[in-house]
Amino acid sequence: MITVSVLLDSVEKVQRFISIISKYACAFDIQSGHSCVDAKSLVGVFSLDISKPLSLTVHDDGCLIEDVLRDIQEFMGY
Repeated sequence: MITVSVLLDSVEKVQRFISIISKYACAFDIQSGHSCVDAKSLVGVFSLDISKPLSLTVHDDGCLIEDVLRDIQEFMGY
């Protein structure tokens, strides 16, 4: 398991982010403040305050964390 900060401050970024992580079988949680939702859920992510950085937790149930981090790099470099 690993937790990183991501910035998904537009509709387009949220859609692209979910499209990328949905290809992985492992579970992803995303948190803003005290709210935590499934990061693969479009409705769930939009229920959060996306104007601020979010905490993404990747549960490595057989996923290669390095591959996930490489694929979401564009959302981490803010």
